[in-house]
Amino acid sequence: MKKFFTLVVMFISILIFAEDVIKIGAIFPLTGPAAATGVKIKYAIEVAQEIINGVYPDIDLDLAKSQGLSNLNGAKIQFIFADHQANPELAMAEAERLIQNEKVVALIGCYHSSATKPASQIAEKYGIPFVAGSSSSAALTERGLKWFFRIAPHDGMETDFFFLYLNYLKEKYGANLSRVAVVYIDNEYGVHASLMVKEKIKKYSGFNLVADIKYPANVTNVDIEVQKIRAAKPDVIIHASYIGDMTMFVKKYKEFNVVPKVVLSFCGGYQDPQFVINLGKDANFFSGTNATTSALFSKMAILAKINQLYKAKSGVDIDGPTLEDFASAMVIAEAINIAKSTDPSKILEILQTQTFSAPYFVSGKIKFGPDGQNLYSASVMTQILDGIYEAVWPEAFQTKEPVPYFPEWNKR
Repeated sequence: MKKFFTLVVMFISILIFAEDVIKIGAIFPLTGPAAATGVKIKYAIEVAQEIINGVYPDIDLDLAKSQGLSNLNGAKIQFIFADHQANPELAMAEAERLIQNEKVVALIGCYHSSATKPASQIAEKYGIPFVAGSSSSAALTERGLKWFFRIAPHDGMETDFFFLYLNYLKEKYGANLSRVAVVYIDNEYGVHASLMVKEKIKKYSGFNLVADIKYPANVTNVDIEVQKIRAAKPDVIIHASYIGDMTMFVKKYKEFNVVPKVVLSFCGGYQDPQFVINLGKDANFFSGTNATTSALFSKMAILAKINQLYKAKSGVDIDGPTLEDFASAMVIAEAINIAKSTDPSKILEILQTQTFSAPYFVSGKIKFGPDGQNLYSASVMTQILDGIYEAVWPEAFQTKEPVPYFPEWNKR
């Protein structure tokens, strides 16, 4: 009898402990072609988990003030990681496994828009909230989904930002910019980014599209693509590429002496600091939107403290896409805490109505519109100058003035 009683007590203790841990699925590319990025995102999610479950009085976030979720008796958050390997079918299968087997109450992910799309459809099927951090395809929030939310600005928002910045260069610096080429990977992310360029360019006078260059997702050589770009003689190249592809293109731009005036990148390869490591001084003068940059740490104390925790794990500073995925982890945990429940419908209501504080973004806040899109873009335009991602626009966040023209390769 005594042995039976002991087993009962142990079983009850296990149940109580299990109820004190709230599982959230986190689907990212932890192996495969984007593994370096996926692993860095994993570090950021782990930092978010530590902030939520611990006490960090020097970080002014509600979830940093007490251990665990204060409205759920200190319940801890546990992010259960899954690897989609940049494979959309695997992302879909992992989403179903996490919901069915791991009993997660929400999902975050998946970096690749092509993986986020099917994974979020599984979440929709089961009525589970899905918060995407850095996936940027405009199509993701155009599907009429009820349970899907996104932190990052979508490609349409980024494209408007690009053309406003180009107009800024024209008006303030007299930059002669009219001929535009769009270069993009053949997947969900790239195709929709290119569609946004083709659509948005029509509303900005003085620009015309001179080249539309699509390349395969498994590309190993971009000679033909770069020769086409060179023949089109664009003033501006707009890229939707990942880190490996972008590195290849820059090396070939140098080899074929392609010297546009401006190169802009959607959220993707350029934003990964590995871009500078891969290319050294050849990375200078490339530009793109970014949710953050190390140059902003001195202006944003909370972001700097989060970066200290992140850098201790990763060995590098937090970058824009990684910070957006960090935000997805914080937002879903805060939504659960405010809801005081793991009931998906109650979490959904909070995601639909709450404005979340985000002092680690230049926008300072996150609020989702009826389509699930964050209404407040966190982006600044950055340009790599002397190996540093400097914030060059808007002027309110400027850490250095932009260089409006690429120097010739032999003058860099």
